[in-house]
Amino acid sequence: MKASTHLLPGLRLTDHRFELPLDYAKPGKTISVFVREVVAPGKEDLELPYAVFFQGGPGSGSPRPSTHSGWIKRMSQEYRVLLLDQRGTGISTPVTAQALRNLAPEAQAEYLRHFRADNIVRDAEAIRKALAGGRKWTILGQSYGGFCALRYLSASPEGLEAALITGGIPSLTRPADDVYRATYPRVIEKNRRYFARYPGDRERVNDVARHLRANDVRMPSGGRLTVERFQQLGLAFGMSDGFEMVHYLLEEAFVGVAGGGREMSWNFLFHLEQLQSFDTHPIFSVLHEACYTQGEASRWSAERLRGDFPAFDPGAADLLFTGEMIYPWMFDVYPQLAGLKAAAEILAQDASWPRLYDVERLKENTVPVAAAVYYDDMYVHREFSEETARIVPNMKLWITNEYEHNGLRADGETIVGRLLDMVRGAA
Repeated sequence: MKASTHLLPGLRLTDHRFELPLDYAKPGKTISVFVREVVAPGKEDLELPYAVFFQGGPGSGSPRPSTHSGWIKRMSQEYRVLLLDQRGTGISTPVTAQALRNLAPEAQAEYLRHFRADNIVRDAEAIRKALAGGRKWTILGQSYGGFCALRYLSASPEGLEAALITGGIPSLTRPADDVYRATYPRVIEKNRRYFARYPGDRERVNDVARHLRANDVRMPSGGRLTVERFQQLGLAFGMSDGFEMVHYLLEEAFVGVAGGGREMSWNFLFHLEQLQSFDTHPIFSVLHEACYTQGEASRWSAERLRGDFPAFDPGAADLLFTGEMIYPWMFDVYPQLAGLKAAAEILAQDASWPRLYDVERLKENTVPVAAAVYYDDMYVHREFSEETARIVPNMKLWITNEYEHNGLRADGETIVGRLLDMVRGAA
């Protein structure tokens, strides 16, 4: 397909599509992978190096630029920035229940196995050879994008000039159970801080929970709002504005009804649904625990370990919010996940996942790596990130409590500027 170009103030955007193998081991069936190229106007004819952005997730498309700001503004001054819709996301060939509904669960599961970081990196390498003529490029990985960056360093370091990572250095060897044993206590601490900031929300949260236990409350899209689903609002607590999003939402939880009585506010339900993207980004739910599985099955790790942390019991008198955990019951309450329930169960019991990281190769790393590690990160365990950094040479860490996990979105120009200085030896 011929590339199309359009302009925004301060940005020149060019769209590219690539037909790539679904399974690189068995070429034949292909999928489309979309990339948007961003460069500053007036520099489009210069021989600028490429920088590729790996988005967080898994399952989220790349950012859609609307203004000349943030990290894109910083990098587009000296790079051709490539915003990659990782396979299955954005307007690449989508992974949705709608797209896969005509496949049997076994076929769905087999298809979905091809959407982890290993194949995302294979796609990137194919695009590098086709678009950049095989020249080395720089990568920037945010959150799960950092997991992709470690896979890239492990599998194809010859393609990299440098790697920048924000909030996304994974453990190279730890199983999913280790991840959730570390995650649940961090979420408890985030709850403590939330209710310390908004003590009046303690009774409000308990009031909502009591109402949901006693009533069948339906969301605008048709799914049921259970206590467990309500608890998932805590997923936002790792962001700098997450406490406020939840607090202001809770303010409109109930509405009085003419003639007496009250019920859950439709506005509350509508806005709550907008904060939960599980229906629109099913890869996140289906493959989240597979981000950590290497030669083993996750067996619904977060669900199995939840019982070790009774503070998260949905029947607790003082309800706590959960965090970045996926549970099997989600495939019953989120309408767009229901069609993938059986496939998700197959994948959760699958012990054949290949290794994502070659530790011995990473021990010999020569690619300059600079990473922002957020001290209080709720999603990526800081101690595990430091553990990995001790294994991988040529990796510089900037450990900071100035930002939460969304630092790249909140102050991307500053963060990327510092990371570039770090890989260049200027900081």
